Amino acid sequence: MYKVMALDIGTKRIGVALSDYLLVLASGFTCIQREPQDKAIEEIQKIAKENNVKKIVAGIPFNMDGTEGAQAQDCRDFASKIQGYEIIFEDERLTSSQAEENLRNKKIDFKKNKSLVDIESACIILEQYLNRKQ
Repeated sequence: MYKVMALDIGTKRIGVALSDYLLVLASGFTCIQREPQDKAIEEIQKIAKENNVKKIVAGIPFNMDGTEGAQAQDCRDFASKIQGYEIIFEDERLTSSQAEENLRNKKIDFKKNKSLVDIESACIILEQYLNRKQ
């Protein structure tokens, strides 16, 4: 039995979510600073190892027309540096606005803590992946 991790890779922060062992539920886990990059990669690998993760789902910010821009390539480049795990890419279009809406509905003020949006976005990315796999 293993878990799946999802990453919302931003330019400043990386939201992290983990599945349960049944691969049904997604839970927010933490937010990691993106720089320095080697430290961020090390932290992701540490979390993955400690939580028996086998697969990592990385959100890719496709353009609305389905093409990939510079930010999508940046996410692919970052994810390629994570060693020892199967990396799966998931379309993350509109997850940030959906995450903000989810937090507003839960009456959580995220204006002063943007990492909450990153963590919630990682949850949405993971939920999309898990739902597709069901």
